[in-house]
Amino acid sequence: MDILSLVAAILAFVVLIVGTILKGANPLALLSPAAFVIVIVGTLSAVMMQMPLKTFLHGLKLGKWIFKPPQQQPNDLIAKIVEWSNAARKQGLLALEPSVESESDHFTRKGLQMLVDGAEPDVIRGTLEVELSVSEHHDLAGAKVFEAFGIYAPTLGIIGAVMGLMAVMANLADPSKLGHGIAAAFVATIYGIGSANLFFLPMAAKLKSVISDQTRVREMIIEGLIGISQGDNPRNIEVRLQGYVH
Repeated sequence: MDILSLVAAILAFVVLIVGTILKGANPLALLSPAAFVIVIVGTLSAVMMQMPLKTFLHGLKLGKWIFKPPQQQPNDLIAKIVEWSNAARKQGLLALEPSVESESDHFTRKGLQMLVDGAEPDVIRGTLEVELSVSEHHDLAGAKVFEAFGIYAPTLGIIGAVMGLMAVMANLADPSKLGHGIAAAFVATIYGIGSANLFFLPMAAKLKSVISDQTRVREMIIEGLIGISQGDNPRNIEVRLQGYVH
């Protein structure tokens, strides 16, 4: 669990509520079904229009990475690769076959299997780099779903505010309704700008950061497997892979 993301999400709601109170307004004023429909549902429809179904669903699936990103333990992975290297030097590449069956990560398991099958280093690198590139592109497209939410929400907020002001203008003859009507109109703006800058855009940036970390780890895996395939000294492999660790 990413505690920082959880705290940030809670703090965002606190900022809106406490800020409303400090400004002398009633926090219940933020509860506006009309603003929700116009901004949130409207933004959802715009994003669905922009994104292919597969990309849209993948983006929603990646949303869990904001609070529970994939566990990346580069040092543990380096130790594992060095262990594989030692086993391969002492007993041959076939000694890694049990590791293939026990490896949970699909990407690593595929590379290990190619290693055991005796594939050439260039073939291993080329195959894994293509898979890495495709996977990264697919994940980044998913992250852009949240980015699109952040782009459209402020505009829908303005549309909601204008629609609210239109309703106010229609009731100019009744001054008692003006104050409440104007306040309700601007709630849509809060929904749009607040959701974009406190949630959607930061979420998109967080996902891109997680994807970048995952890409770096997989690049490290490729280098490690290539080193084993070429028969490099395990110590040299370890030193080279340490360059990927912050």
